[in-house]
Amino acid sequence: MRTCDHCGSPLELSRTDARFCSTKCRVYWHRLAGKLPAELVSLPRWVRWDRILRKGKIAKVPLTVSATFASSTDSSTWTDYPAAKASRVGAGLGFVLNGDGIGCFDLDHCIVGGKLTEAAERFVGANPGFYSEISPSGEGLHIWVHADSQPGWKRTLEGLSVEFYTRGRYMTITGTPFRR
Repeated sequence: MRTCDHCGSPLELSRTDARFCSTKCRVYWHRLAGKLPAELVSLPRWVRWDRILRKGKIAKVPLTVSATFASSTDSSTWTDYPAAKASRVGAGLGFVLNGDGIGCFDLDHCIVGGKLTEAAERFVGANPGFYSEISPSGEGLHIWVHADSQPGWKRTLEGLSVEFYTRGRYMTITGTPFRR
């Protein structure tokens, strides 16, 4: 199912090329477009992504702007930000982490009723990053940080599901900044 490029809500519209669930989301998305951090926008490590059914589960997979599968380790499948943003392939934008000093924390199910859980508040306070945004589900948070290349990990911290990656992965980008 396709989702709104801004808020991640399911698109139940008749137009197959629709990208937003409402005019409000469309306007907000375009206003934020120039607000993504230069640390990300300036690098040619952009992909598109979409959801597919894989082994009985929904998976988010990276795609090229020409709708073929992209790879988080093959730079020939990445593009620059303007090309990725202009593409209508898939459900949204993604950014590839390649070990050059940018990392991302992925917190799942940490936003309830529009507010961070207590554990997430503590985590964000200790790991502010240079950019934070709400994930496509609307219930998670991506915190972008400067970090040395290291193996990725997944842990439960104070009941909070946290993943951290600096290389060999891509992260979805919603452009919906998180503000405390």
